[in-house]
Amino acid sequence: MEIRYTTAEEAVRLVESGNRVFLHGSAATPVKLIEALLKRAGTIKDIELVSISTYGNIDWNHPAVLSSFYFNSLFVSENTREWVNSEFGGYVPVFLSEIPQLFNKGYLPLDVAMVHVSPPDAHGYCTLGTSADIAISAVRNAKKVIAQVNPRMPRVWGEGIVHVSRFDAMIWEETELFEVDYSAKADPVADKIGLQVASLIEDGSTLQMGVGAIPNAILKSLGNHKDLGIHTEMFSDGVIPLVEKGVVTNARKKVACGEIVSSFILGTRKVYDFVDNNPYVHCMDVSFVNDVDVIRKNPKVVAINSAIEIDITGQVCADSIGTYQYSGIGGQMDFMRGAALSEGGKPIIAISSMTNKGISRIVPHLKEGAGVVTTRGHIHYVATEYGVVNLYGKNLEQRACLLAGIAHPVHREALEKAYHQRFGRMIKSL
Repeated sequence: MEIRYTTAEEAVRLVESGNRVFLHGSAATPVKLIEALLKRAGTIKDIELVSISTYGNIDWNHPAVLSSFYFNSLFVSENTREWVNSEFGGYVPVFLSEIPQLFNKGYLPLDVAMVHVSPPDAHGYCTLGTSADIAISAVRNAKKVIAQVNPRMPRVWGEGIVHVSRFDAMIWEETELFEVDYSAKADPVADKIGLQVASLIEDGSTLQMGVGAIPNAILKSLGNHKDLGIHTEMFSDGVIPLVEKGVVTNARKKVACGEIVSSFILGTRKVYDFVDNNPYVHCMDVSFVNDVDVIRKNPKVVAINSAIEIDITGQVCADSIGTYQYSGIGGQMDFMRGAALSEGGKPIIAISSMTNKGISRIVPHLKEGAGVVTTRGHIHYVATEYGVVNLYGKNLEQRACLLAGIAHPVHREALEKAYHQRFGRMIKSL
């Protein structure tokens, strides 16, 4: 079987004016192809780019690019945040589990998909590497597929397997993957939250967690647990020590027993090497991983998610700062609901009590225009460095009292005043 590689500049000539182009995301962002495509600004026009999180240096902020390309984001990341919030970008609010349906059912027909893959094996099969997530459905539905083939991309087991015959153009680009490392910096607040949340997790639980200082701290606090399982939309380096210690066994899971299930991986080279050709790790389509009916089948699902702010009734804003689109809905509600329906499950919002600028994350009212990701009907546990409360079954007044009790002390007086204004009485206890 003969495999022909071309240049990035030649490959992106497959993109024509008026096309909708999918960009592979997270650590699998095909930066070389994106750079080559953006350089065509002015020669092509009316190009809509569609993606979830992207990483790496994407040089978009100049007139030529903005006159030719529109970024329609399904989840906003730091390197495209200003673009999405400008007149040249937009955001589609959608559950992560349902994004594949936008491609499958023609809500967002794809002309071209640009993906970042591991090298073909002896039979001509590549993998979508660190990010199967929504890329599986993009590859299946796009009229044309362009692949950036990278020997540094791990070969990951699961559903993200693609034969080279599916690619209309391939480039060879050996480059390191984007890395994030939340263990390198000490974070005493995250460590306190980690201990709070770890106390809620029972032996035999199935975990979902994101990436960041708090998830990393929680994982560090689980060293004495037994028979934990992993069924999560993504994981990072913090899982590896738990596998090596025998804490994570996946032995009690009902879905994919004995396997780690994820839809993408993001971390350092250590985790990329860990998943490389590792049959213990399966990256699957996010419509499966984040399916509430699948999640709930596992026992004691503990879903750990974060927020930008929570009001005193339990409404969780996790995607915007007022009207400014900061991230996206993602998979938070998929797993919050799945954990709530799991036998013995615990949906948890874990946050620091205030931002680095001293702004309280527990507030009387969400900012004007803020998006509610987890509703007050779905909220259960909330954890800060000052404690854990369970809002499930509590009325609005009880919730306000409980949340004030785990707010930062410097903000409790303001929350007490808000409580009095809303309920007409002094708060019972702080």
